[in-house]
Amino acid sequence: MRNLTLLTDFYELTMMQAYYHAEMTTGRKQLAAFDMFYRENPCGNGYAVAAGLAQLIEYINNLHFNEEDVAYLRSTGAFGETFLEFLKTFRFTGDIHAVPEGTVVFPGEPLIRVTGTLIEGQLIETAMLNIINHQSLIATKAARVCWAAAGDRVLEFGLRRAQGPDAGLYGARAAMIGGCAATSNVLAGQLFDVPVRGTHAHSWIMSFDTELEAFRYYANLYPQACILLVDTYDTLRSGVPNAIQIFKEMREKGVNLSQYGIRLDSGDLAYLSKMARQMLDEAGFHDAFISASNDLDEYLIAELKAQGAQISVWGVGTHLITSKENPAFGGVYKLAALSAKGQPWEPKIKISEDPVKVTNPGVKKIFRLYDADTGKMKADLITLADETIDDTNDLTIFDPMATWKRMTLKAGTYTVRELLMPVFEKGKCVYPEYTVTEIQKYAWDEQNTLWEEHKRLVRPQTMPVDLSQKLYNLKQSMIMNAR
Repeated sequence: MRNLTLLTDFYELTMMQAYYHAEMTTGRKQLAAFDMFYRENPCGNGYAVAAGLAQLIEYINNLHFNEEDVAYLRSTGAFGETFLEFLKTFRFTGDIHAVPEGTVVFPGEPLIRVTGTLIEGQLIETAMLNIINHQSLIATKAARVCWAAAGDRVLEFGLRRAQGPDAGLYGARAAMIGGCAATSNVLAGQLFDVPVRGTHAHSWIMSFDTELEAFRYYANLYPQACILLVDTYDTLRSGVPNAIQIFKEMREKGVNLSQYGIRLDSGDLAYLSKMARQMLDEAGFHDAFISASNDLDEYLIAELKAQGAQISVWGVGTHLITSKENPAFGGVYKLAALSAKGQPWEPKIKISEDPVKVTNPGVKKIFRLYDADTGKMKADLITLADETIDDTNDLTIFDPMATWKRMTLKAGTYTVRELLMPVFEKGKCVYPEYTVTEIQKYAWDEQNTLWEEHKRLVRPQTMPVDLSQKLYNLKQSMIMNAR
């Protein structure tokens, strides 16, 4: 397990030292509540998929300053010896609540709530944002791609185009959570116990005297997983006919052709796949599948399917692993409340000329409201931590930016679920360990609670994220007092 304690911005450490000295000189040890949230769905999507919590847990569990860390900080000349001595025994002792990995989430609601000392809450900001922003971005992109594929298998093929080993590794993990069936990343397969897939490159074909010879050798070596790349020389006049010849030879030998087919990696994929399908069917290979790669994204996949492309497996690389259209998630981490130890929480608010950047004050939680008949989401409601919702009573919710937009949910027509779950309590992890496959299934179930209008690729409907009346009133009074 890597020690990522210094994976932070320098100003986090200088603020920590300032907090430390303020505590030493005033004797007041402040507790803080921080929220991690985001303001806008990535890729123009109607939702995001939260991911990265397992890596955040690893980071918190291993959070400590070793001798080398302290020596390096001393060398910067910015830190005093008393603070450096304090760092030697530093451990996270606070509480963390978070939405489970794979949860469908929306702008403005806290994905993670941290409560603890100001010092420890400040330190973990940068690493938390780095981990959660990246994996949530890729999981969301993968969910879009898989939705466009409409039930076809999507394979994550982006390792060589990722921005470094960690982005490739944890991007593959996030892509699996978002819905991919497998990855080409072998290390991800080993570490996260997820399926790995791959065929061969054009160099394999080119290393033989003939395409047919290359296909034959490969088929003999991998008869139970024979996927042949058919576009090295001429897809329809050479590649597909030679693949058909190999499949005939295998069938004549009595090979059980359970997993076999062809891969297209260039050209007009709609036209080539339809012609290849016709050729395979005429030869009696109706169950041979056609896979495709070549700079695919969700828009191209949706367009190819609309054109009747005969493709059932999609290998998606660069656009997925980098989220090329939208390369940053934009999560932020803001102070929401302070407390002198043993005293009630004092809500804090950040004011901005941009209304979307005005934060929600206080220690909060999130309730998700579902239609009782369909199980589909109706809205999310952010409340203060001491509030509850009784679904045996009517509930009126309203848009906090346009308060005249109101909806009353009648008792018995809706159900309620609280989203923020305990992850750390007094510095100890209390969150269960889930496999990536388990998280993927949960993420899929989560997406199935969305209405189709919220999942479309272009201009999706937005899910209401409302504030309770109590939280709304608190926010408005704090804004007026600040002005």
